[in-house]
Amino acid sequence: MLAENPPAVQGTAVADLTVRRAQEGDATAFEQLYRDNAGRIYALCLRMSGDSIKAQELTQDVFVRAWEKLGTFQGGSAFSTWLHRLAVNVVLGDRRSEGVRVHRIYCTDEPEKFDRPARESDPGTVMDLERAIGQLPPGARAVFVLHDVEGYRHEEIATMQGTAVGTCKAQLHRARRLLREALGR
Repeated sequence: MLAENPPAVQGTAVADLTVRRAQEGDATAFEQLYRDNAGRIYALCLRMSGDSIKAQELTQDVFVRAWEKLGTFQGGSAFSTWLHRLAVNVVLGDRRSEGVRVHRIYCTDEPEKFDRPARESDPGTVMDLERAIGQLPPGARAVFVLHDVEGYRHEEIATMQGTAVGTCKAQLHRARRLLREALGR
């Protein structure tokens, strides 16, 4: 008697078949991939953008890009891993293009004029970690999420963002310091 495949192996085979069908142009198969992965991708986009509306837009952008690039997926890793990496690239690309649109350089003899005022904290309000992460500056938030939440190494983050490793480390240090302050620790 032949032993049945364990459920994990069966699930992987079904996912591989769904991906293959989607690569052949089956919209229903792609819808299934969307349903299976949209929650995780939205959560990643939300953590990296800090804005639920922006995260929804980015999630849609990720799946549009996934549909366009589905033919490049070769199955060397799990589809969810490939999609995760695609999502990180979409979010970082959006941030880079937004930075180009709104980037301003101010020269002044009074840099404290541009500091953000410290926020009054209400002792009755407890700020959760997700909200604190959402309030981080975009660069610090992206590095914090990629390093501490998603587990990327500094070298990988630097490559993704087109920055130096030292910049990533400095951003992570800043993010952690700001989180400690926001959480009152």
